[in-house]
Amino acid sequence: MTQVKPIGEDDLLLVVDVQNDFCPGGRLAVPRGDEVVPLINRLAEKFRHVVLTQDWHPPSTPHFEKDGGIWPVHCVADTWGAELHPDLAAPSDVARIRKGTNGEDGYSGFTMRDPVTGQTVATGLEPLLRDAGIERVAVCGLATDYCVKATALDAARLGFDTAVLSDAIAAVDLQPEDGARALKEMHDGGVTMWRAVMR
Repeated sequence: MTQVKPIGEDDLLLVVDVQNDFCPGGRLAVPRGDEVVPLINRLAEKFRHVVLTQDWHPPSTPHFEKDGGIWPVHCVADTWGAELHPDLAAPSDVARIRKGTNGEDGYSGFTMRDPVTGQTVATGLEPLLRDAGIERVAVCGLATDYCVKATALDAARLGFDTAVLSDAIAAVDLQPEDGARALKEMHDGGVTMWRAVMR
């Protein structure tokens, strides 16, 4: 396990897309995705700053298979599937970043790419973190090989000291070993790997 400095005032826990549709019973379930929830709840108690991201798609988007994309319909705004997992301990006033709201891919909590024009637009996450004086970001949630990876790589690119909590994430593995490849890509992109279990 990598030795890291204790969690401090300038650290943030970034919880990515722990939503019903990405957990067992959802439309795009990550295998054992719900198993990250108790650990994330324990972790959140140790951080002063916590932000949640949510996929929040319109009913039709080039992101979906029915509209030319690769994914089944999931996390449509204001539906059960887009809601946070019911066991996730999320106070009503915790900051939330909703992404993919206008048909963008919504993989990263920081940026979204329009699948038609290819243009990248920023979410409100970076200014939120800058205003709070955040220096280090610890990323957890779903799914390792898509939204966790994209969010962590963007955080590192933007200059945040970035770690992924490797036991508080889970992969879709659309192709075998996608999760393992994502971990390597994040490591190569300057992201540190932590284990979330704190003894």
